[in-house]
Amino acid sequence: MAAAAKKDKAENGDQVIDATIGSLYDEEGRFVALHSVFDHYDALDHQIKGAYAASFSGNANFRKDVYEWITRGTGLQLPHSVIATPGGSGAVSAAFDSFLDEGDTVLIPDIGWTSYQLMAEHFNRHFRFYPMFDGDHFHLDGIKQCLKEIAETQERIVLVINDPCHNPTGYSLSIPEWQELIRLVNEAAEKKPAILINDIAYLDYAFDQEHCRDYMKTFEQISENVMIVTAFSCSKAMTAYGLRCGAAVVFARKEDDVREASVVIDKFARGIWSNIPNAAMENFCWVIEENREAYLAEKQACIDLLKARSDVFLQEAKECGLKLYPYREGFFATVICPKERIDAVHKALMEQHVYTVCVAEGIRVALCSLPLRKTNSLRVVNRKCTNEECTL
Repeated sequence: MAAAAKKDKAENGDQVIDATIGSLYDEEGRFVALHSVFDHYDALDHQIKGAYAASFSGNANFRKDVYEWITRGTGLQLPHSVIATPGGSGAVSAAFDSFLDEGDTVLIPDIGWTSYQLMAEHFNRHFRFYPMFDGDHFHLDGIKQCLKEIAETQERIVLVINDPCHNPTGYSLSIPEWQELIRLVNEAAEKKPAILINDIAYLDYAFDQEHCRDYMKTFEQISENVMIVTAFSCSKAMTAYGLRCGAAVVFARKEDDVREASVVIDKFARGIWSNIPNAAMENFCWVIEENREAYLAEKQACIDLLKARSDVFLQEAKECGLKLYPYREGFFATVICPKERIDAVHKALMEQHVYTVCVAEGIRVALCSLPLRKTNSLRVVNRKCTNEECTL
């Protein structure tokens, strides 16, 4: 779709609305690479850029700074460990392979990042969808049922929660929803050990940065048979997609469990990617330790832009009766569209030079890359699509 949009732009210029790109772009259509991050990276000594990392688990200062960065303000006291990974995707894939046996099943959202499915299949694991929504709320009853059934068929339970700023709907769980989720996982863990993978790729672009980590306080409520692995992404936080830097942060009640999980993930790292870019880790540490205020200010401007775009899109959708999955914040919003109509709707949009991405039961709109002037022009109402009425 991105290629089709690019081709159309070459022929029809600015009339094309390209809502396919899942990275942050500014109002002039340029990829956002934060100056507070990359000016220093450009000046790094070649010795730092070319050197191996200090260990397969990552540089010690990086591991320390990642933990303090993602948990700041939470007061978490759980035993923990940090393992450097190539982006948040590296953390998720390492957890899939480390905590599930071949043939086991991982629980993933029915509306979600499709790479979860690819990762599971690559490591000869199965996946099962849990229902993401019950109306305008997170489908906790659906998760409860899935947890119960998985506990009856395999030795460990692995559940993926992409929160906050869920890709592709923009949903973020409330604190009460997180409290109930932890309770359900604890309940399931009475039968089998449970690992909750919290994919926090978009954490640093949640609209309320002061409180967006508050939900992590619920981690303190996990039982001894539960482990949490957060998948952190420097790709999003630092607008550094190509540097492949992230981390898996492991939490558990017992130090021994954390240590054992760290050893397993460390071995996975040695066998798959060896180590991640030294310069990316060192630059992250410099930004967080030495240039934090400038970075936070520049990133906040991007958050404000995302908020402005989403406000316009949500208002336009409300005015024309366009149904969306519940959006709270983040890079994407998703229009509800039954599977049997998605192709027809997609085709109709392309005829109007509008390019989006099909997801399960919906059409994803990348607000992160869509200029404001085009966000408020995304209204095509009651268009005929192959003899069916579409509200898009």
